[in-house]
Order: sequence, then C-alpha cells, then structure tokens
Amino acid sequence: MSIETGTTTAAAATTGAPTTVDEHAPVVVRLSTTIDAPLAAVWRVHTDINAWPDWHPDVTRAALLGPLAPGAAFRWSTHGLDITSTVLQIVPGERIAWGGPVQGIDGIHVWTFEESDGVVTVRTEESWSGAPVEAEPELLGDALRLSLETWLDELKARAERR
Repeated sequence: MSIETGTTTAAAATTGAPTTVDEHAPVVVRLSTTIDAPLAAVWRVHTDINAWPDWHPDVTRAALLGPLAPGAAFRWSTHGLDITSTVLQIVPGERIAWGGPVQGIDGIHVWTFEESDGVVTVRTEESWSGAPVEAEPELLGDALRLSLETWLDELKARAERR
C-alpha cells in the first residue's frame, strides 16, 4: 500500500538528517487510521512522549530529554528493547519524524496527521534497514506491521476517550 506523506512546509524544523523513510530498506511498512477526535487532541496524545506508557501497553518506559524539537532525543522501551530515538523533523499538528539505531537496525519513523470532516487521518510509515533486517526481512516486517497496528489502535482508543 502506498501512502502520500504530504509536502513539508517552510515552517518545518528539521535536523538535516533524512526525514522520510528509506524506500530502499528491506522493510517498509505504511498504515493509517481515522480517529474521531479533534486534531489538537490526537497530536497532544501522540507527542506527549512521557505519557506513552499510560496508554500504549507495549511501551514500558518513555522519557523525552528536553523540549520536543528537532535534535531532541527520547529514550523508550518496547518489546524488551531499550531505544534512543532522535526527533528528525516536526511540523506541529501535521508531521513528526524520528529515527535511530537499535541492535543493528536503523529505523526511520514518520507520522502525519490530517483533519477533514471532523475526523483525523493518522498515517504512519517506518523503514528498517541493517544486517538483522536483511537476514530476516519477512519476520521483522511482520513484527513491525503488528507493532504499528497496535500503536494506531491504542492511539485511536486514547484520543477518542478524551
């Protein structure tokens, strides 16, 4: 499935690192959902990194190290992995991208948000590359897809409860 991620506006702040998924990576997953909640609420839930463990059962720890801005790091734990991600780009209310390595896997994760007719469409796309992914692309692709499906489901549930 191919999903447009939208164009970046002049207001976008970036780190200079790639702000799109690696289309040549062995694993690229794209998913979307619609959420019946105001854009501001969906954005707030998603970007309150410190609160992820409160609503996402797969995230056991999360801490933003400084203000949410390009170059900021956050540490989080999911599926037994301790991850340090770096915010690569942020367009408030529209787009956030982060990435970083973990156990030989280089990930780039992009989220976009668009409000129309009273609902918010959230699109997520993530690429994984590196030796572990090259060795087992199908297994790791399935794991990533399941993880992102859960993330979208939990984000939807949390935002719609507010």
